[in-house]
Amino acid sequence: MKRSTAIFLQTTIALFGIAVLFFLLWEPQIEGRNAHATLYEIYFKDSFLACAYAASVLFFVALYQAFRLFGDMGRWEVPSQRSLRALRIIRYCALILVGFVLAGLAYLMLVMKGQDDIAGGVAMGGFVASFFVIAATAAALFEKNLQARVELGRSITQHS
Repeated sequence: MKRSTAIFLQTTIALFGIAVLFFLLWEPQIEGRNAHATLYEIYFKDSFLACAYAASVLFFVALYQAFRLFGDMGRWEVPSQRSLRALRIIRYCALILVGFVLAGLAYLMLVMKGQDDIAGGVAMGGFVASFFVIAATAAALFEKNLQARVELGRSITQHS
């Protein structure tokens, strides 16, 4: 991969991470039930929001690993154990995030059903879970392909 393409992808990942962080901090303040709440009530008394922030740590870990992976690609260091480890971490983070989203959907359906309109939250949760399933699948496929390239490189160097 060209160095300029890798830098573009790293920049895109960094901007996406900043946008997600901004959204995570801004969205709870405009949410309907928090219209007249103080910042303390918004950020420290909402257990659902606390779980969302805990899950976001995994999201940012996966973004960081993707950032590093694109840096390796720009330096032509891709078929390595470090790249395999980054893809594995991305896959695990995505799968754990699917679990967080499914737990959140279960909470909405079991606890909040009838107390609030949950249709939008369920639809958004389904969309986000689908995104993470696709990300985990892509990481697994890239990992499998890269593993074959790493093993091929090892066998070539051992026979030389």
